[in-house]
Amino acid sequence: MLTLEFLWIFALLPLPLIIRFLWPTAARQDAALLVPFFNDLQHIDSPQTSRIDSSRINLGLLWLIWALLLLACARPTWIGEPINLPASGRDLLLAVDISGSMETADMNWNGEMADRLTTVKAVVGDFVERRQSDRLGLVLFGSNAYLQAPLTFDRQTVKQLLHEAQLGFAGEKTAIGDAIGLSVKRLRDRPEDSRVLILLTDGANTSGQVEPLQAASLAAQAKVKIYTIGIGADEMHRPGLFGSSFGSRKINPSRDLDEATLTSIAQQTGGRYFRARSPQDLAEIYVELDRLEPIEQEAEVFRPSKSLYHWPLGVALLLSVLMALLPPLLQSAQRLSRTQENA
Repeated sequence: MLTLEFLWIFALLPLPLIIRFLWPTAARQDAALLVPFFNDLQHIDSPQTSRIDSSRINLGLLWLIWALLLLACARPTWIGEPINLPASGRDLLLAVDISGSMETADMNWNGEMADRLTTVKAVVGDFVERRQSDRLGLVLFGSNAYLQAPLTFDRQTVKQLLHEAQLGFAGEKTAIGDAIGLSVKRLRDRPEDSRVLILLTDGANTSGQVEPLQAASLAAQAKVKIYTIGIGADEMHRPGLFGSSFGSRKINPSRDLDEATLTSIAQQTGGRYFRARSPQDLAEIYVELDRLEPIEQEAEVFRPSKSLYHWPLGVALLLSVLMALLPPLLQSAQRLSRTQENA
């Protein structure tokens, strides 16, 4: 559909005519020497020559150029067919810990021991794929928290940015409070019943300017529901001398996990705390989170538009060039006509 943004501008169409009548007429200057038979001499010089009156052509071109310039100023725009965007879902932010401790290889993934971040990328990547009607965003945090992907329907980009995350990019420590605070800032302007944060970490808050419980209080005030996930095995076998059983021992790789704080954060905001000791646990947790009921939002319709003002502007420019070249072309045509008649 073609629309004109400034249709009123065509009221200026008769402006040149108004100026023509209102502008004072130039004083006529008569020649000092009058030759009464000049017209006869001119007729003798080119007998029966058909003269092309260029004044009307010039006047027509001027009016057309003026109309085209007004059309360009009116901003013609082609508006395409409406495209319906997803009209339901959550505004869901994923906050993923990428601190140094996430490289602990205590996750049995497909028969091999894998580090925690690799496991998270695989499981959370599948979760992202399934959330088709949600706006998804990604926050990565270590010593500092960063918004890696703002809320968007582009799930592939969010998944790609998650897979590109590297250990230690945000620092070696863990700023849980800052991650929550940044997420609340991004979610607070969204519809009240759709604000969800899923926070995944393997440790305790050791960095940042905001305490986790203080950030949770701010989230509760902003109606942001937080689901917290503590990842890490409870037991890990550490080999002994030269990889043998001599001196081997079992350790708890999740001893630094602050489950009490994560549970309190979830309770304050109306969410839940989950414990993921293995990739299977983590997958089941995200299946559970995947069952969140979508909240209806206002339907959004997008209509692609394309500006067309450059077309009338370009035609006006070409006509201006043609008008400048018209007099010498007409003179050449007249000379050619006289030459053929004389021949």
